[in-house]
Amino acid sequence: MTDAMNLTPAPPPSGPPLIKDSSTAEFITDVVEASKEVPVIVDLWAPWCGPCKTLSPIIEKVITDAQGAVRLVKINVDDNQELAAQLRVQSIPAVYAFKGGEPVDGFVGALPESQIKDFVKKIVGDLGPSPAEDLVQEAVVVYKSGDLGAAIGIFAMALKSEPGNVGAIAGLAECYIAGGDLDLATQTLALVSPEHASDPVILAAHAELTLRQQSAETGGDGKSSAEVTDLEAAVQANPKDQQIRYDLASAYVADGRREDAVEALLDMIAMDRKWDDDAARKQLVTLFDAFGPTDELTQSGRRRLSSLLFS
Repeated sequence: MTDAMNLTPAPPPSGPPLIKDSSTAEFITDVVEASKEVPVIVDLWAPWCGPCKTLSPIIEKVITDAQGAVRLVKINVDDNQELAAQLRVQSIPAVYAFKGGEPVDGFVGALPESQIKDFVKKIVGDLGPSPAEDLVQEAVVVYKSGDLGAAIGIFAMALKSEPGNVGAIAGLAECYIAGGDLDLATQTLALVSPEHASDPVILAAHAELTLRQQSAETGGDGKSSAEVTDLEAAVQANPKDQQIRYDLASAYVADGRREDAVEALLDMIAMDRKWDDDAARKQLVTLFDAFGPTDELTQSGRRRLSSLLFS
């Protein structure tokens, strides 16, 4: 593994610059001819255009992260009105992609980074991970090794490199949760933009935070084997008491017994699915979010839950 604290920037690519300003006189050379060697994205903008100010830095970042696979040419339409007319630009920001000397795609208006990445990928193929994504992957490995401090540092580097990166936000929050700083985890998750709020890694971090907060409210982050055994005995003695069953499921969660927790909650739903305003079902959904959509227990548990709810 690369030592994150000794990372050095990659050398700039040789040849023409990745991002440059151009004009009507230079358009054929900078765009048409250049696109015969490498795809060129053209960003048509104006100083007075608010959406242009939002879009331009995002495009520049995506182009920079592509590390030479595509270039960006910026055209100020106020200074190049003849060219804008030739390109039939009716509103800005307007973006065109040139490849092989011809325009091949385009869009109008400001788009989020994820859609701009998709646009560029259609032109040049898979861009591979960005520098921030590389850091996130490294931080995950460090986190799994148990070195929370180092993982926090690398996730923070990734977030500085790409503010809003969902992997970095979720990973940083997970580190704080693991370290017991639930307030800082909450503040970190608040950095997520609305468009990424439903990303699986964000949902998983939120769910894990919820479970830890629940555990803290009931007296700690874990239960002793004796306490779990006592609750199991209480369920045996009072099998119809849903609150005891719910407490046992929570104890299983705190003790890391995932399968037992899911089983206990499913048993509750089978007995009385509406108990305490669907508390068991809601807790199951939280667990599934924490486990992640591809987890075998999530998949099997969701199938069993659907069977109970729609039988």
